[in-house]
Amino acid sequence: MTPSTPPSQPPVPPAPAASVATPAPVAAGTGTRPAAVPDVPRALARTRRFSLGVPGRFTVSPDGARILFVRTRSGTDPVGLLWLFEDGGERLLADPAALGGADDGDLPEEERVRRERERVMSSGITAYATDRDARLAVFTLGGALWAVRTDGGAPWRVPTAGPAVDPRPSPDGSLVAYVTGRALRVVGVDGADDRALAVPEGPDVVYGLAEHAAAESMGRHRGYWWAPDGDAVLVARVDQSPVARWHLADPADPARPPRVVRYPAAGTANAVVTVHVVGLDGRRTPVRLPAEADAGRHPDGAWTDRRFEYVTAAGWDAHGPFVEVQTRDQRTTGLFAADPATGAVRPLGLAHDPAWVALTPGTPLRTASGTPVVAHTGEDGTRAIRVGDAVSPAGLQVVEVLGAVGERVYFTASEDPSESQVWLYDPEAPAAGPGPGTGGSGTEGPGEPGGAGVFRRVGGEPGVHTAAVGGDTVVLQSRTWHGTSVPVLRGAKPAGRIAVLADAPPVRPRAALLTLGERGLRAHLHLPSWYEPASSERLPVLLSPYGGPGLRLATRAYGWWSAVAQWFAEHGFAVLIADGRGTPGRGRDWEVAVRGDRLGPALQDQVDALHAAAERYPALDLGRVAIRGWSYGGYLAAGAVLHRPDVFHAAVAGAAPTDRRLYDTHWEERFLGHPEVEPGNYERSSLVPVAHRLARPLMLVHGLADDNVVVAHTLRLSAALLAAGRPHTVLPLPGATHMVTREDVVAHQLRLELEFLTSSLRG
Repeated sequence: MTPSTPPSQPPVPPAPAASVATPAPVAAGTGTRPAAVPDVPRALARTRRFSLGVPGRFTVSPDGARILFVRTRSGTDPVGLLWLFEDGGERLLADPAALGGADDGDLPEEERVRRERERVMSSGITAYATDRDARLAVFTLGGALWAVRTDGGAPWRVPTAGPAVDPRPSPDGSLVAYVTGRALRVVGVDGADDRALAVPEGPDVVYGLAEHAAAESMGRHRGYWWAPDGDAVLVARVDQSPVARWHLADPADPARPPRVVRYPAAGTANAVVTVHVVGLDGRRTPVRLPAEADAGRHPDGAWTDRRFEYVTAAGWDAHGPFVEVQTRDQRTTGLFAADPATGAVRPLGLAHDPAWVALTPGTPLRTASGTPVVAHTGEDGTRAIRVGDAVSPAGLQVVEVLGAVGERVYFTASEDPSESQVWLYDPEAPAAGPGPGTGGSGTEGPGEPGGAGVFRRVGGEPGVHTAAVGGDTVVLQSRTWHGTSVPVLRGAKPAGRIAVLADAPPVRPRAALLTLGERGLRAHLHLPSWYEPASSERLPVLLSPYGGPGLRLATRAYGWWSAVAQWFAEHGFAVLIADGRGTPGRGRDWEVAVRGDRLGPALQDQVDALHAAAERYPALDLGRVAIRGWSYGGYLAAGAVLHRPDVFHAAVAGAAPTDRRLYDTHWEERFLGHPEVEPGNYERSSLVPVAHRLARPLMLVHGLADDNVVVAHTLRLSAALLAAGRPHTVLPLPGATHMVTREDVVAHQLRLELEFLTSSLRG
């Protein structure tokens, strides 16, 4: 989620012996406890986690002249509009209100699923696609297909054979492909000659959309790709018939029939995904991908499955179609180029890892000359990229590849786990300096010996940054201690800013960025604005982590979670947010430390962070410690009171995946293997078997419409707790998915959490 624009605010003052990285000069508390705390829960709900008004989904034209993006009109308006930034100014391209409204009540089910998988929190225009030159943009509203040109004129509706999902123009802008009724179709941009390209052969077959595991766990949200000349499409065919049917009902509305979803739980069958080249002339050629990895090169493990079961990425560039596949056990990934005429493939690269091959967003990629850009594990264990013979500098953790402009490659990477900067590989720049350039300022350096060109950082103060690129234009998206900003650079010089219209939180986040314990755990500590370090008053402690794979919270930037943490702090808590083992940005060994045990190492790191923070800040009362979290953070919170009641005295666990067998194949088997082959990993990592240990207050919160972490997780844990005679509290959220957005629910949920934690620690 894109966080808000919090105001600049000094951090809390550290204890004298602390080793603290601070975002601003230290300031003391006011010494006066306010009569009332600003209503952060209501603001959080009204602003959709302060994401409304933040521009996103940038597209930069190849000549760098045009920048398209989506943004709402204000920090409380939930309706997304399509905008154009050109010649230093913004212009509105499409407003749903002028096109018949932004009512999401009639969304196709596939569109609802797409928004849930991509964690979309707004309505109206939430996604779009453009032709090659960014002259034409297409989008949907309530299943209706719309098009608009960037050179002026009003949007027009393009008739379709049914509700349209994921429309994408042909490179020349003359046609639009879209999915409806599980079929891939194409229509002229003028509405003429609508015809089917790929029609499902049965009720369980879908063309052109990503299956659940790809969208939720692999980061692949697309299911088809246009050929550069627009005469064919590379399309994924998904056969869901082997996948188990789950039935999700709404207990608050017994008249509504259950929704049937295909969910590939750990150890069960996946969808069968094949890839085909489909021509506009009706020709169809299957891509003949290998069935399995070479046994001689594939790393063995307690559970080994060499079948290439996952399509993790695909595309079609000037050098032809390509497909990346991964084995079921995720220890081998193969990249293959395909001949569109015959379907024959040739290998472009193979990657192996004894734990799992990590997928780097934005890869695979090829430059204009066809040089492959692939993920690479450095000798020092870093996540790296290889561009031809050049490898990103040692010690640099690559987060995402953003794209290529000619032979230049842009990516984001971390020199410190609390940051993420935009980097550029320029193969034509002369090497500057003898070393890899990651020491000191870390702004420039060549790749590994033998590699050509230079890797250098593209601007950016300390914080979390990403970018969109095209031509000589770079659109930076920056979060720092000072807020969110979107400066535009052209030819490395400022060319304006895209406005950020988000509301600021009603409390000012005040955090000290700490490095704690022998493992150097990155953490934020929030103290009340009114608290004086010289005071003898001791504060109850609230841990509020995510703490799991895929997400860092303790960065040199404020996010929506910072406002929530400060709100709890203003009510008298010392709030600690720590990133432990398994979180990204610290290298392969750090991430694979949770292989075989999803809970133990991560929980130990929370305990270590707590004790190290208490040594530095004597005001932290270790006799009153609570923990709260959502999703993996909720799992961590429930696990904390079950396994470490000596440390944690109360917990709130939201949407917690308590039974690891109930989560999807690609995500869960990455860490725990196959449940029938390595059952001990699942037993060790699940919470239901240890429900009888509960001796502390525990509140379980779950959305009843959650199709990611289904409510069965909470119900199974609650049933086990009841069977063991362990009192606990359950807060169901009717109609809520994994991403809770209803204003009344969000606002009151946080208040109930506060009341529960306060009373539990008081007792």
